[in-house]
This record gives sequence, structure tokens and C-alpha cells, in this order.
Amino acid sequence: MEADKLRDLSQPIDVGLLDATVAAFYGTGSKEERTAADHILRDLQNNPDMWLQVVHILSNTQNLNTKFFALQVLEGVIKYRWNALPVEQRDGMKNYISDVIVKLSSDEISFRKERLYVNKLNIILVQILKHEWPSRWRSFIPDLVAAAKTSETICENCMAILKLLSEEVFDFSRGEMTQQKIKELKQSLNSEFQLIHELCLYVLSAASQRTELIRATLATLHAFLSWIPLGYIFESPLLETLLNFFHVPSYRNLTLHCLTEVAALNFGDFYNLQYVKMYNIFMLQLQAILPTHTNIPDAYANGTSEEQAFIQNLALFFTSFYKSHIRVLESSQENISALLLGLEYLINISYVDDTEVFKVCLDYWNSLVLELFEAHHNLDNPAAAVNMTGLQMPFPGVVDGLGSQLLQRRQLYASTMSKLRLLMISRMAKPEEVLIVEDENGNIVRETMKDNDVLVQYKIMRETLIYLSHLDHEDTEKQMLKKLGKQLSGEDWTWNNLNTLCWAIGSISGSMMEEQENRFLVMVIRDLLNLCEITKGKDNKAVIASNIMYVVGQYPRFLRAHWKFLKTVVNKLFEFMHETHPGVQDMACDTFLKIVQKCKRKFVIIQVGESEPFVSELLTSLRTTIADLEPHQIHSFYESVGHMIQAESDPQKRDEYLQRLMELPNQKWAEIIGQARLSVEFLKDQNVIRTVLNILQTNTSVASSLGTYFLSQISLIFLDMLNVYRMYSELISSTIAEGAPYASRSSYVKLLRSVKRETLKLIETFLDKAEGQPQIGKQFVPPMMDPVLGDYARNLPDARESEVLSLFATIINKYKGAMVEDVPRIFEAIFQCTLEMITKNFEDYPEHRLKFFSLLRAIATHCFLALIHLSSQQLKLVMDSIIWAFRHTERNIAETGLNLLLEMLKNFQASEFCNQFYQTYFLMIEQEIFAVLTDTFHKPGFKLHVLVLQHLFCLVESGLLTEPLWDMTAVPFPYPNNGVFVREYTIKLLGTSFPNMTATEVTQFVNGLFESRNDLSSFKNHIRDFLVQSKEFSAQDNKDLYAEEAAAQRERERQRMLTIPGLIAPSEIQDEMVDS
Repeated sequence: MEADKLRDLSQPIDVGLLDATVAAFYGTGSKEERTAADHILRDLQNNPDMWLQVVHILSNTQNLNTKFFALQVLEGVIKYRWNALPVEQRDGMKNYISDVIVKLSSDEISFRKERLYVNKLNIILVQILKHEWPSRWRSFIPDLVAAAKTSETICENCMAILKLLSEEVFDFSRGEMTQQKIKELKQSLNSEFQLIHELCLYVLSAASQRTELIRATLATLHAFLSWIPLGYIFESPLLETLLNFFHVPSYRNLTLHCLTEVAALNFGDFYNLQYVKMYNIFMLQLQAILPTHTNIPDAYANGTSEEQAFIQNLALFFTSFYKSHIRVLESSQENISALLLGLEYLINISYVDDTEVFKVCLDYWNSLVLELFEAHHNLDNPAAAVNMTGLQMPFPGVVDGLGSQLLQRRQLYASTMSKLRLLMISRMAKPEEVLIVEDENGNIVRETMKDNDVLVQYKIMRETLIYLSHLDHEDTEKQMLKKLGKQLSGEDWTWNNLNTLCWAIGSISGSMMEEQENRFLVMVIRDLLNLCEITKGKDNKAVIASNIMYVVGQYPRFLRAHWKFLKTVVNKLFEFMHETHPGVQDMACDTFLKIVQKCKRKFVIIQVGESEPFVSELLTSLRTTIADLEPHQIHSFYESVGHMIQAESDPQKRDEYLQRLMELPNQKWAEIIGQARLSVEFLKDQNVIRTVLNILQTNTSVASSLGTYFLSQISLIFLDMLNVYRMYSELISSTIAEGAPYASRSSYVKLLRSVKRETLKLIETFLDKAEGQPQIGKQFVPPMMDPVLGDYARNLPDARESEVLSLFATIINKYKGAMVEDVPRIFEAIFQCTLEMITKNFEDYPEHRLKFFSLLRAIATHCFLALIHLSSQQLKLVMDSIIWAFRHTERNIAETGLNLLLEMLKNFQASEFCNQFYQTYFLMIEQEIFAVLTDTFHKPGFKLHVLVLQHLFCLVESGLLTEPLWDMTAVPFPYPNNGVFVREYTIKLLGTSFPNMTATEVTQFVNGLFESRNDLSSFKNHIRDFLVQSKEFSAQDNKDLYAEEAAAQRERERQRMLTIPGLIAPSEIQDEMVDS
């Protein structure tokens, strides 16, 4: 094949042939041609000398794809090998790229025609700059500015280069360059900015009439405004120049971007006057463009994409300006009217039917309302209030003055806040509990997918509405009841209006004082029940039912205090359980469970005017209540009743209730077992198997809510259940052995396996929930050894249930050290055969993988003694499997493996076998951890990789290891101690793994590791910088390297939320029942 000649790079490459190969790769020829071309191009790309041909290719080809291919090769060299190239090669390439850019951008026709190519060249130039500038290319910015003044097209392209440079240094640098390099580039840009500033002003102050050039300059300015020294903005004509462009339609959006950047800057009060002036001029111009009486949502819906962008940008401008400078505008009367006018615009923009626009507005409303609320909340705490207002007045008597200031501020915003309440109520997002939605055809259906964006939006809106409610409970209540009145009168009745209103009512649960909440809810629930009676039509009824259920589920405090209402609501839910409209029954069962969990005591005591507890009444009519429910809904119902029974303190009554609850399933179970005793064949019938499965699932549901008190019921069916398990297991094995290759996937085998799984799940649930009864373990574990463990070992791999592993992990986590004697049996039955299943590759048996490592971790944590007694062969198996686990790209398996490794390291360090263990495994573990640490697929494990390395380095320096870690036979002279050896070993290991790093860089890194080993955060930062330097992690998302810091922030936020009534919904707080 002719194209193979291209592989010979000893002479200049045949550009025509390369064009043809690239064309074949992108072309429509046969698959073989494309594959062959792909192989050749890949080989060329991987050839380290290929880049020397780049200039030759770029000079001789007209084909854009070929040019891009050559530039791709060059980009690889710049990223990974630039600093290793000789100076003359670097300078040659630098000058060539600069010349081509100038040549192409100096005349209008070639600049427009070759636009894509020039853009790519600009990117390459900026990549070179990141290495060369400022130290080796000092004159870059002066040269660029000088070139820009020679022609308008060159000037336009220079703007593009400057914009790229700013973005590279300020926006995309984290994880791409070391902290030191970023700092150096920022300082250079800052110090040389004056030339750039003059150039921008020169273009904008009427030196040019070219639209493209002015747009490019505005775009570049936008990239720079967030970091340049403030004097360039406020002490130069820049702001006035920008405001002059604002009313010109073609520059309006770009100018608005720039003004928004300026509005977002916040450095103290020094430039307050300029900000006020800018805002006032802006508002005057805005009224000319978009008069105050405009209906903004309609204008947006019918506008062009430019006009829609303008409204979105306007929202960004207002929110940025107010976040930083709203205080300045509150200071005088004429500014206040401009401020209120701006807020009015923002409220109108918030009604625009576009998620992105709404997110921008909502984010700001949330922060403004929070600020007003905190000042109001802190009035009881004067010191905090002084800080809130930013006033430094530490002497007494201030507090009263402060109180009146805060009141004035609240009055100033009162009308805005009232409008905002209406906005929140009429645009409330759907909460997670609501399962009934309107589809695109306008039908009411059951929700099939959760929409995460909506849930996030609900969370923010709910929080905002709670703050708004705290600021004025009366207004909140009045607006909600008024809207509800309009639903009843039919004046404002639509599904959406009722939904958003009820979601809003549910969302503020817990924010009112109890008496007010009671009064409010009595009216709300009464109106909703009335609405349900008077409205006709199945869909309408389903919507109202859904809303009633949502609201009552949110107010457990009210229901606990009002038995009559609680009983009415629960009976209403039982009514909905017969309603076959999609989603209604599910929601009724969910709401029932939610209410019972919060009010369970109420159902087991005899209420005033009743002859028996509600639970007894319910059990009497159980059969009719669940008559229309699906199996999964019945399970949920049984779980709810289990919660009620669990609240009964009299053991005798409790057992009697449990017996009545389980009467239906137990009757069925007894029938089946009776038949099976006559003939085993009976159990093989598919319908019987389904019934067995259903009975077991019902038992699991009750076990999950009853816990220890389920003992009498499980004892009743336990041994029969194990017999069924064993029989089904043998049936599965024989079906697979005799059957076709796909027998293990047949629906019959799947059904049999579900029964086995459910049996294991039932035992696991019960043992996990049974508290304070150590003897239960001894009672239930021995009978399972053969039917469950023995069966696992005897089965074919495809018939082994992963639930066996999680069951024994639960047992060990529960009964801890008491299980030490049983570990060898568990090990023998499970270990070898599971490892054979999961170490063939990384894909098969995913369930077994995770559960196997969880079991191992349970053993290492609670039965470590059993691991010490393993033979060295078995221990090696354990260690190999741990390494296998953390090499996994599946995140939770890798994490389990790393956690397990940390447990083992700590336990062995404290044991008498410390030297023996580390002599065998220290170097192996270090090498394997460095391998995953520097591999981008394992980024999420970063925190744990760091902890393992820290453990190893601290251990080796602690002197606890008294035996040498090196191989005495292979090393001619002994090292003074293990610390010295490990340093040298690590330097060698990393030096060979990263040939692109110099020996000094590697040595510096390793020494740094040893020095910072006792301080986790600097140890971690040291490793982050190394990962960037080694170029293993660049141009990717590096948030996993910072995950731990983010988690700490989330916990602080939760603690804050707990201090504000209603912020964490009452239905979500794990409260001990205060309803006795």
C-alpha cells in the first residue's frame, strides 16, 4: 500500500500522499480504507519525530483537515515535551507560528476564508506562551500591541489571542499548571496590562467603524474585566465608553456582559460614587430600550434569540450588581426609587418561562431574602446584628438604633417581598414525594423519571419561601389562602395553579408558630377536602388527591396534635387506595407510611370517644383495605402497620397484633408447606413460586419496621424457609446443568433465584434490625451454615447468590468478635470460589465483587484475629484481592478496597506480625498505590490513596519496622535504615514511570512527601502539584482531587440549617416521637 511510505520520516513527508490519507480517513470510502488510514495516522501521531515535519506540511497543503492533523501533533509536543526541546527548535517553531498568524490575518479576504485555521493557530500560540512567557519571551505583549495597530484585521485577531490568554490563565488553569506558574503568569498580565488597556480604548473611542473589530474588542475586554487593576476601569473613560455602546442593538449584549463583570467586582467602598452613577445612567437607558410597562414574559416568548439573550443578560446584570452594591443604592431617596424600579424589572423577568433565566433570578432572590432574614433573626443577638449590617459601633445604646435601622430596611423591601411571595407560590417546583404529573398531551399520569434539576430548584425555592414566611407570616398566610379561595370559586382553577399552591403550602411546614400553623392548616385541609367533593372528572380528582396527600404528609406536628384530623386523613388515604388512577394508590401508600412513621404512638392508644385503638380497627378490616392494591403496595402497607405495632409497649398485645397482621400470608404459607410435604413437585409450579416470593417479601417488609419484635414470626417459618431454599437451589443447579447454555437466564431460573434472594434478604433484614439480642445470632447462624454457605460453595458460579456475601457481612458487622470461630468456615466456603469468579476480568459478577469486599472488610475490622491465623498462601490471596479491588475503575469497589487496605495496615501495624507483614507487602502496596494515584481513571479515590501513602511514610520513619525492607541477598551494601531505602526506592520508581520529569523534580517531590508526612493537608497539596507536573492530570475535570474539602462544607451548611425552624422539613427530621 502506497500510504505506508509515509511512515518513513527520514526525508520530508509526501504532502500529497498525506492529504490523500487524511481524506480517506474522513472520507466515504470503504471501512477497510478508513481503518488503514486510521492506523497510519495514529502511528505518525505517536512517532516522536513527526513534529519536525509540521512546518513542511503546513507550508505545502491546502487541505484544512491535514493542517489540523499537523497542529494536533504539534499540540502534543507543546503540552508534554516542550521544555525538553533544544532552544533553536523552540524558537523556530515559535517564530513560524507567529509569522503564519500575522500573514493570514493581515488581509481581510484570507482572514475570513481561513478563520478556523487561524483560530487553531491562536490556540497553539497560547499553549506555547504558557511555557515561554514571560521568562523567555519578554517582548510578547508589546510586540502584539504594535502589530495590532498596523491593520484592523490583525487587531481583531490580536484581541482573540489576548482573550484566549486571559481565559487560559484565569479560568482554566486549576489542575493544568502548578500554583507557582499560575501566579507568575497572573503577575505578568497585570503588570503589562496598560498597553492592552490603551489598545482597547483606542479601538472603542471611534478609531474604528468595523463592527467585527468592535465586537472582538468588547469580547476581549469582558475576559479581562474580572481581574485587571480597578483604576483601569474607574479612573479612565472606560465605563462611559461602554455605556455609550449600550443602546446600539448590535453591541447591546456584549456591552451588557462587560457591565455585568464590572458590577460583580467588589473591593470595598472606594468607588461607590462611580457605581451609583453607572447604575443611574444604565437605568435611564434601559427604560428607553425596555419601557417599564412591557410584559417581559410575553416579550421573551415572542422575541428573537438576540432579544432573549438580552433579557437573560439583564437578569445577570441586576443580580450581580445587587449582590455587591445594593447597600450603596439604599443610601439616598433618589437612588432608592431607581433600586425599587430595578427590583420590579427583576421580578417581571422572574416570570419568564425559561429555566436558565429563572435559575439566575432565583439564586439572587434566595441570597437577598436570606440576608434580610438573618438580620431579623439576629436582632435577639446584638453582636451578630452589628456584624450583619457591617456597622462597627461597639458601644451600648446602638442596639435600639440598629433595630430601627433593620426595621426600616425591612419596610423598604416589604412590597418587593410581598410580590416575591406571590412569584414563589405561583412558580413552586415539584417536590420529590409527588408522583402524579401532567404529561405533554395534557393527561394526568404517574411520574416515570425523577427530574434532578426540578428537585434542586424545589430545594432552593423552598428555602427562599421559608425565609419569606419568617419575615412576614401574616402576608404569607393571606396570599396562600386567597389563592386557595380562588381555586374553590373556580375563578383561578387549573391543575398547575392548584399544584404550585399546594407544593408551596407543604414546603413551609415547620416555619410558623404552632397555633398559627394549626389555624392555617385547618382551613387548608377543609378547603381541599371540599374541593375534592365538589370537583367532577377523574383527572381533576386525581390532581386534588395528590395535593391533599402531599400537604398532609408535610405536617406531622399538626396531625399528632389533632386525632380527628389524623383519623379523617388516614381514612381518606384508605379511600384513595381503591382509586385505580395511575399513581394515586402509590402515593397513598407512600403518604400512609410517612404519616405512620411520624405518628405511630397515636394509632396504638385508645383515643377519646373510641372503643379500641385504631390499629385494632385497621387489622379487622385489613382484607378489604388492601383488596385493590398491587403486591408492592401491599408490602409498603404491611411495613406501615409494622411501625404501628412496634410502638405498642405491651408485649402481649404486640404479639397479638403481629399475629393478626400476618394471618393472611401465614395461612397461605401453611397451605403451601402442607402440600409440599405430600408432594415436592407442588413447589415447582410457577404460580406457587410466585406466591412463595410474595409471602417472603411481605415478611421482609414487616421485619424492616418491627426489628427485634419480629422474632416470633420469623421463628415460625425459619426452618421451612431454609428447606425451600435448599430445594430451589438444587433445582436451579440441575436445570442449569441439564439445560441449554442460556438456562441460567431463563425466566424460570430467574424466578427460583428471586425466592433464594428474598430468603437471604429477609434473614439479613431481621438480623440487622434486631437490637440488643446477641443470643439471636447464635440461634440463627448455625442452622444456616450448610443450607446457605455449603450451598454457595457447591453451586455453579452462575447460580451463586451474591446476597450470601452481604448476609454474612451483616452478621459479622452485627455480632463482631463473637463470630471469630465461624470465620474459617465462612472463608473456606466463600473465598476461593468467589475469587475465581471475579478475578477473570473487571466486568463479570459486579454484585459479587462489591459484596465480597464488604464481607472482607467486615472480617478485617471485627475478626482480625481470624486473618492472622490464615496461612501465608491465604493471606497472599487476601492481599492480591485487595489490590485487585482498588485497581477497579468501578468507584465503590475501589473505595471499599482502599478502606479495607487501610484497616489491614493499621491492624497489622499494631500486631506482633508487623515486621513480617510489611516486609512482604510494603513495596508492593506502595507501587500499586502510586500506579492508581497517577492514573486518571482512579481520581475519585484520591483522598484514600493519600491516606495509604501517608500511613506508609509515617510508619517507615517511626522506627516500628525493625527488620530491613530490602532484599538482603540482592543488595550488596546495607542501607542505614528503612527510611533511606524507601526514599531511594520511591525516587527510582517514579523516575522510571515518568521519564518526562527531571531527576531533581522527582527527588524534590519524594523529599517533600517525607517532610510533609505529618500534616495531611500539605501532604495532599504536595501530591496534587506533582500530579499536575507529571502531566498525568491535565485538561480534565479535577474536582475529585478536592472532594473532601467540599464534603466538610456541606456538613457545616447542614448544621446551620438545623438552627432555623422549617428549613429541614419536619417530615425529614429523625425526631423521637413527642406524641405520647
